Amino acid sequence: MGLRSFIHRLTAPKSSDFVPNASFKLVLVINNDLKMGKGKIAAQSGHASVSATLKMGSSKPNLLDAWLTSGQKKVCLKTTHDELLKLESEAGKLGIQTVRINDAGKTQIPSGSLTVIAFGPAQDGELEQLTGHLKLL
Repeated sequence: MGLRSFIHRLTAPKSSDFVPNASFKLVLVINNDLKMGKGKIAAQSGHASVSATLKMGSSKPNLLDAWLTSGQKKVCLKTTHDELLKLESEAGKLGIQTVRINDAGKTQIPSGSLTVIAFGPAQDGELEQLTGHLKLL
């Protein structure tokens, strides 16, 4: 989806899809096994945030609008590579959107390394159930 299409989705009349009156957030879970530097984590988190926003704009624009208008809350957590894959699988079963970011390998880490997975945007309660046990980054 191009930028113009994305902006159109945000400004077009809303569909009648039901959106719960709830708090929404985006959870970014970092692969702590890689020992990335702060700048690398920030860049990978940025990739995940933008990709999750665009994906939600295509699949569930009403939920995206709810998240955008409620302040675009984001939380950064950390875990191991193996736990990250388990969480991604569980999110799929719960119907929570995920976006996986793999590094190009041009700087600190090997090409194809799983750096971060974005979960949501989704309701706070759903994401808390899934990732509430993880530590803040």
